[in-house]
Amino acid sequence: MNPIAIAIASASTLAASSAFACGGCGCSAHKHDKDGAATPAMMTTATADIVDTAVAAGQFNTLAAALNAAGLVDTLKGDGPFTVFAPTDAAFGNVDEATLKSLLQPENKGALTSVLTYHVVPGRITAADLLKAGKAESVQGQRLVASVNGDTVRIGGAKIVATDIEASNGIIHVIDGVMLPASDTIPQVAASAGSFNTLLAAVGAAGLGDVLSSEGPFTVFAPTDAAFAALPAGTVENLLKPENKADLAAILTYHVVPGRVYADQALAAKSAKTVQGEKVNIAVKSGKPMVENANIVATDIDASNGVIHVIDAVILPPSLNAQAPATSPADVLRTAINRGAPMFNHGNHAACADLYEMTLMSLAAGNALNDDATNAVNNALIRAKRMHSATDRAWALRAGIDRALMATEGRRMTTASRH
Repeated sequence: MNPIAIAIASASTLAASSAFACGGCGCSAHKHDKDGAATPAMMTTATADIVDTAVAAGQFNTLAAALNAAGLVDTLKGDGPFTVFAPTDAAFGNVDEATLKSLLQPENKGALTSVLTYHVVPGRITAADLLKAGKAESVQGQRLVASVNGDTVRIGGAKIVATDIEASNGIIHVIDGVMLPASDTIPQVAASAGSFNTLLAAVGAAGLGDVLSSEGPFTVFAPTDAAFAALPAGTVENLLKPENKADLAAILTYHVVPGRVYADQALAAKSAKTVQGEKVNIAVKSGKPMVENANIVATDIDASNGVIHVIDAVILPPSLNAQAPATSPADVLRTAINRGAPMFNHGNHAACADLYEMTLMSLAAGNALNDDATNAVNNALIRAKRMHSATDRAWALRAGIDRALMATEGRRMTTASRH
């Protein structure tokens, strides 16, 4: 039997063996982990919800306090179902004291929420299901990956010490560590890697740095410095000139897809529409994953606001090919509406606003718009910058898109925008 199969069998029987019984000691008041350490017994009834089940166990006091500070108690007492990877008090005790204290401060509620929702997965996922899939998408957005080493199973680097604890609205797996999601933005991750200097310079020159640092999420196919160096001599220098800002923005946004799309999801989809408006094709060729003509050489690098896949070539939108029909500003605006409106209507107001903003900034970088459309775009971007609510930003930017679209078509705007 291979290691995965062994681990699945081990996980499915863990509740009846070392993690949930006292073996020969005859004790009924405690439960033991794999290494024999006694832990307080969990409630075995499935009539209690996740929060009450954890509180009754007596070893999740810090987790309960953190959930309360983040305002997530009512959520995890809701219908669900949820799967929770629950760190014990001992696990929280291993977190740097200053870090933990900082996370529990009211001003850091957003960061605390991100950490806690990274431990929650929608649906009821048993240990066997988890190991069969090898991964799970957290409520926070970033992916949790399971690994097996002998009979030890880890999730996000933390060891799973007890599994399949039923609650009325989900299931709990106990872990011995606190899992921390990626906290750096896409540009910060790229800067730390040290091999994306040209890409970052281009992002700055195109005025897209603020957008790629915003909430997102985005998926970026990131060309390395070597990929840019492989372009014909003088190409990069020419693109970085102010007069070529529109072409540079088009190229860069052709490397960006709205949403957090992991490699397996991208390959399954086979194509994706980019922020630039045109689609990229994704396939396995000669055993290698590729996006257009570029090899995908590293995948699933998490950032706080998206995911990065590293590619070994710069991909160019077909509209920049002189023999291909150019994508008109009106088409770009319509694409933004068609993609942003469903995001907004499904409650993803921040993602919708980011998509609209990147689209308008890309158009503003060029000179393809007429004066009325340019004014509409610039005014919308200025208004949106003054707003703190993602909902208000989305509405302001959508109004600018509608006005710009009507201006490009020679029409007057007579009614308010509607998502």
